[in-house]
Amino acid sequence: MTEATSYVIGGLVILGSLLSLVTTIGLIRLPDVYCRSHAASKSSTLGVLFVLIAAMLYFWFDSQYFSARLLLGIIFVFITAPVGAHLMTRAAYYTDVKLSNTSIQDDLRDKKEQEEAQLKRVRG
Repeated sequence: MTEATSYVIGGLVILGSLLSLVTTIGLIRLPDVYCRSHAASKSSTLGVLFVLIAAMLYFWFDSQYFSARLLLGIIFVFITAPVGAHLMTRAAYYTDVKLSNTSIQDDLRDKKEQEEAQLKRVRG
């Protein structure tokens, strides 16, 4: 493995670690479940992806071993983490978890009111 590849792999690990640190700070500092979910899904997904890509490159360049498991892990995290965060946030909204007092916009309020009115009509 060349020195340049070592620097690239080290850079990816450091970048992934910094993104994970941003996730931690976001989870501690943000006011409500919706903002925290956004921080957790975006930056932690990228942080894990960078670390997994660095591990895959390390094994590929160091011992000429291509890990299909790491590639599948990258694909799995890339697909499932944002979808899972979206579903949990949507579930929190529909179970009436309150927005922060500093929130200025509620894009789903009209849709939720329409769905509730439609349910009342159906139930008659």
